[in-house]
Amino acid sequence: MERSEIIDKLKQAREASKARNFKQTWDFSVIVKGINLKKPENRFSSDLALPNSRGKAVKVAAIVDTLASEAKGKAGLVIKKEEIEPLAKDRKRLKGIAREHVFIAEASLMPLVGKFMGSVLGPQGKLPRPVPPKAKIEPFIMAAQKNVRIVLKENPVINVVVGSEEMKDEDVAANTEAAYNLIRDRLPKGANNIRKAYIKLTMGKPVRLGV
Repeated sequence: MERSEIIDKLKQAREASKARNFKQTWDFSVIVKGINLKKPENRFSSDLALPNSRGKAVKVAAIVDTLASEAKGKAGLVIKKEEIEPLAKDRKRLKGIAREHVFIAEASLMPLVGKFMGSVLGPQGKLPRPVPPKAKIEPFIMAAQKNVRIVLKENPVINVVVGSEEMKDEDVAANTEAAYNLIRDRLPKGANNIRKAYIKLTMGKPVRLGV
């Protein structure tokens, strides 16, 4: 996939999209083929640090115990150990938080998070990135703000946010190229497992990319 082609397709997608009263994101979609997704070994979940970030502020929810005081004022939302189970019982609230946040959690809390929150966070691809013991939490918050998670599960479609509409086309194209390269490299037969790829603004019409 050539970056110059991606830039051309971004222009087409922008022209095909009506102006909205909110800042739209650039959504990159890849449809895979020739893979048996019933087999766990053919699925994957990978984090990608976009070359040019997302261009939009990302809220980070930190699930913490010993790092609670350090996370305060740095994370958008701090969820303490004793709040995990009560929050998990309020599924509506948890789903709302998951829609607006990405998650990090102290590694020691990951089993607890999986037990109580996994059924909500897992399907949304929002399971936390673990923070190792004795690590400083701020670098993990900063990484979570820049990273995107690329997930292939039972559905043969991969969706990735690669930027926001106020970003330069060159920067969005570089992010798209990085996402495509990661997906291609994780597939068993590389580009031969890719059926189609599209780019679009949140409320816009998808434009097909050549793959």
